[in-house]
Amino acid sequence: MKAYVIVDVSIHDATRYEDYKKLTPASLLPFEGKFVVRGGNAETLEGDWTPGRVVVLEFPNKEKAKAWWSSELYAPAKALRQATATTQMILVEGVAP
Repeated sequence: MKAYVIVDVSIHDATRYEDYKKLTPASLLPFEGKFVVRGGNAETLEGDWTPGRVVVLEFPNKEKAKAWWSSELYAPAKALRQATATTQMILVEGVAP
């Protein structure tokens, strides 16, 4: 079952965050991850959530998503993101086909 990492990012250092954006795509490849949403315009339809930069990643399953997030390959990018932004991140499984 596909799994999705949904991220809301509040960027504090836009210049250095650009480096994070360059590092991340290559880290996804070994885990078959891909961007579904990568910072496009977001509009609140209900509630009081005002998102920052929204990113949605798709993986073949939750195991690969978690393996990517905790991988040595993603670690340098993750450290840079954590230094330049505040992040809310969840992992959610998709629906069965």
